[in-house]
Parts: sequence; C-alpha cells; structure tokens
Amino acid sequence: MLPRIQISRRNPHLLETADGRQFLFIADTAWELFHRTYLDEAREYLSTRAEQRFNMIWANVLAEFDGIRTPNVYGNRPFVDEDPLQPNEGYFEYVDNVIGLATERGLYVGLLPTWGDKLTSPWGDGPALFRMDNLNVAYEYAKWLGSRYAFHDNVLWVLGGDRPAKLFGPENEFPRAYAKHVGLPMEVDWTPIWRALAHGLRAGGAQQLITYHPQGGSVSSSVFLHNEPWLQINAIQSGHGDGHDAPNWDLIARDYAMQPTKPTFEAEPNYEDHPVSPWPKWDPQNGRFDDYDVRKQLYRSIFAGGCGVVYGHHSIWQFASDRYPGINHVLMGWKTALHRPGAEQVRHLRTLTDDFDLLASTPAPSLLSPEPSPSKHACALRSPNRWMIYFPVAAEAILPLEQFSGRPFRLERFDPVSGLIGDWNAPLSTERDAVAVLTLLD
Repeated sequence: MLPRIQISRRNPHLLETADGRQFLFIADTAWELFHRTYLDEAREYLSTRAEQRFNMIWANVLAEFDGIRTPNVYGNRPFVDEDPLQPNEGYFEYVDNVIGLATERGLYVGLLPTWGDKLTSPWGDGPALFRMDNLNVAYEYAKWLGSRYAFHDNVLWVLGGDRPAKLFGPENEFPRAYAKHVGLPMEVDWTPIWRALAHGLRAGGAQQLITYHPQGGSVSSSVFLHNEPWLQINAIQSGHGDGHDAPNWDLIARDYAMQPTKPTFEAEPNYEDHPVSPWPKWDPQNGRFDDYDVRKQLYRSIFAGGCGVVYGHHSIWQFASDRYPGINHVLMGWKTALHRPGAEQVRHLRTLTDDFDLLASTPAPSLLSPEPSPSKHACALRSPNRWMIYFPVAAEAILPLEQFSGRPFRLERFDPVSGLIGDWNAPLSTERDAVAVLTLLD
C-alpha cells in the first residue's frame, strides 16, 4: 500500500506522506482512461508512466466524451438509466481494476468524480445530472463513491472538471460569453453542487485530500473557493490558449500568498504536441507546444512554489487511436505519444527535486533581476543550504552570486533534457534551458 498524502506539518504550502516524507507530485493527464482503454492498454500506459517516474495520474470517473451515454470499451455505462443513484457495478469494477494497477506500480490517482459538464454546462456533452434542484443526488453519488474508495490511500480527489465554480466575476470572460450564447443567467453559481459532492465524499468516509481543477486563464480555484473548508489544495490552469509562456508563476505566487495558507499547483499547463492557441480556429503558423514549452511551465510552476504539477500530452488525455479518432488536430496515436520527449524528461525533474529539501524551501523571486520578456522569465527556489534557479534561456543567465557574501559554495549546471549535472562552466548538451544549483559548503 502507498502512504496517504497530507498537507505538510513542516511547510503548509507543500505536501508530505503520512510517514513524514516530502511529496511533490508529478502527474499525467489521462482523462479518458476509464472510458476508452482495455485493461491491457491501461496496464501498458501505467507501466510506462511509472518507468518514466511520474508518481500520479489523473482520470475522470464520468468521462468528458459523452461518458454517461456512450459505454466504455467493455460496453458498460456508469449508471442505470442515467441515474447517479443507480451505479452500474460492471463499470465501476473496471475503475477498481485500473486503480489497482496504478497502486501496484506506485502511482497515486487524481480521481475526478465527474467532469464539469455533468453539472455546470455551459459547454460539453453533459447531460447535467447534478443540478441546483437535486443537490441530494450529488451528495448521495459522492457518498457512495467516497465509501467505495475510502481506503485507497493513493487517491487525491479532484473536483471541478475544467469548469468555473461561478459565472459572475470580472475575470470570467470566456465562460460568461459562452453562457450568454446558450442563455444562462450571469449570476449562476454552482458552488453548492461542488460543496454537496465534497460533503458526500466525506460522509462516505473518504478522508483523502480534495482539490479543484479550474478552467483555463487567470481564475484559479482560489478566486471563488479559497475559503471553502472542503477545498484543501488550490489549483491553476495556465492552459493552451494564451500562447507560449503564459505566466503561471504569477498565478502560483498569488495563491501562495493567500490566507489561510493552502498548497497550490499548476493543474493544466500547455500539453505536449497541442496546437498553440487553437481557439476559435487554429492557425498552423502558431505551431504546437514542444518539450521545451512543457519543461518551462513544469519547472516554473514548481520553482514558483507549487506543491506539484500535471503534465499532459494532446493525444493521451483523450486516448486518441484508430478506435477513437482525436479531436483538435491530433498528431499521433496515444501509444506513440507515450514516449514523447517531454514525458521522458519528467524523470530528470524527479531526480532533481528528490535530492532537494523541498519542505525547508521557499520561492525566492527576489534573487532574480526583473525580466520584461515572459519567454525569459526565470524562477528560483531556495532552502537553507541550496538554491535552484530555472533559466529558460541558459545562455543569458545572470547568477545572483553576490548573495553569498564571500561564503564558499559549489555552482553546478543541471540539464533538464539529459539529467546530467556538472560544473556550471563546463559544456553540457543544454541548448536552451538549465537549472543553476548553488550549494553552500560551510
């Protein structure tokens, strides 16, 4: 069994396991895992991610792509007659089996009880099973689900499902525009439904941590939900629609400074091979996000103070294949995408952070000179005897060596592509980004 994760007692901005070890999750997005894979395919996917040193995967119980009415690959729908109070045991046995495979491979599971279109719509296939006029349905479904997985210590509950908790507010331009298009009132507030789901999980005996996956843009979970007692971890989504170098570091810093203190993290940065800014229509001249784009957002979000980060590949979140042709300009099938460079490089991020005292660390933006260009924005993380600075453009790195005031130190250069570390001035394979590692020697 894997130890349960909890808010760190040493550093409430971060996480630890129940036995007191630091826990930085590096997850993968696998939204359709329970809906579109056979068990041998799920085994291949999970084994690969474990070998690449991911330590968590995220998946929807009620899938995005018409997950209520379109059966999974075994012909099972989640509910009888689309009734959340009548779960289909065959469907949930497969969920059990996949979670079991993840556990055997040392993987935690970010488990979404539902994708957001099953309650909030304004966009998505729905149907809206959980509504303001039937809050007890949400509560009872979550109570049943919480009871079923109460003793799975490797579960992190994820509410939200890429949707806002409310429509009103100055920062909700996209969902407000969409809601207006479909005739929803601007004052709509779905918080009571999310609250009912959270309370239902607890009533069922589920004591694992709960977070919330918001929609893309500047509206993180903290904007509307920070003071909800059930929300234990905030999340942001810098997403895929704001071009390269969306300032996720600013969103992390905003949440990091809030009271009461709660951990925060990047739940959906740009996905590898995803079209850049494809809405409302993709211009191929924009290109696709590559492994360099992915690395920048992963490292920045953690070095800005995040308690974890969630990688994604555009083919894998939807499990695109001959059986399920992809949406939004998919480039390859999911099995090919498993070994894309950004995913293979995750192991190096794990190696770097495993060797760093995260629980004694704080983000240190004051170490760095202001950088007017987001593409060159660096982020720093410091502990009492070691500093790490991520430079997206290594050739232009300005090291804050004056901060050491004559104290002896070792300066090394970590290559996030190869995982090699050596003297800062020695040539490495790094062509773009690098991490400066400064270690005090006294």
